[in-house]
Amino acid sequence: MIIDKENRKSIRNVFGNTLAELGKTNPNIVVLDADLSCSTQTQLFAKEFPDRFFNTGIAEQDMIATAAGLASVGKIPFASTFAMFATGRTFDQIRNSVCYPEFNVKVVGTHGGVTVGEDGASHQALEDISLMRVIPNMSVIVPADCRECEQVIKFAAENYGPMYIRIPRTNVCDIFDDSYEFDFCKAKVLEDGTDVTVITNGETLAEVIEAAETLKTQGYSVQIIHVPVVKPLDGATIIDCVRKTKFVMVVENHSITGGLGSAVCELLAEYYPVPVHRIGVNDNFGQSGKWDFLLDYYGLSSKKLIESIKRYIDKYRLVK
Repeated sequence: MIIDKENRKSIRNVFGNTLAELGKTNPNIVVLDADLSCSTQTQLFAKEFPDRFFNTGIAEQDMIATAAGLASVGKIPFASTFAMFATGRTFDQIRNSVCYPEFNVKVVGTHGGVTVGEDGASHQALEDISLMRVIPNMSVIVPADCRECEQVIKFAAENYGPMYIRIPRTNVCDIFDDSYEFDFCKAKVLEDGTDVTVITNGETLAEVIEAAETLKTQGYSVQIIHVPVVKPLDGATIIDCVRKTKFVMVVENHSITGGLGSAVCELLAEYYPVPVHRIGVNDNFGQSGKWDFLLDYYGLSSKKLIESIKRYIDKYRLVK
């Protein structure tokens, strides 16, 4: 696969426009925001449906509690703010007011991961996936490009249950073409390979694809699995792929503790134990900087992934 990383689009804009389009045909959709509608792009829904948009101010716990109340009377609330605040500040309300009664609330966290950039550690959600996947009844979805994000938002509107959807601040490049169909139950095997199975999602998928293309010219064979749904995890596809390579690397714009890497390790430890190496933020807080500098600093750029994937394949070959 060849990725055009120069042609990037706003995934947040797609999120806002998709909500606005869905609102035209589904009067039960309501949107809540915590005074960040310009950043999250829920302002696009607010412009079309001001009577169905609720700005709760900088009161994220109130936003989630209000969303739960609206869900209890049949509405379909999308509650959105920065991922850091959508999950960390509101954990109690999501756990007890949304997931425990299994209300139909969709929490959309924008600005996830270190690519939040200059806002720094206080705003860089590196624990959000971990927090959400541990709560019973919660589904966790991390789309990789605009086309997938649009389909994920439509899926969330049409299917019942608590969901956490994480999208980045940065613009993203196209990965999937018009034939792509989001499948809540299935991971996507994008590239076959024999040396290593690389599992990823979100922004880092483009970086992994680019790295794999370069590694192919150097004699390395990288299998790529895109896992947009972290919970419930498609264990069958992962295990089926890993049977071929017997070596796994997980790449994620998140702490290596509790996120996609942990979910994969839990699965494989129980059903098909093989070596797993996780690449992400290694039990550290983020820092302020340009998004692309931070992606590289934490080893998540294609350039750094070429080095690390090659190094770990070579190391695994020696002990195999």
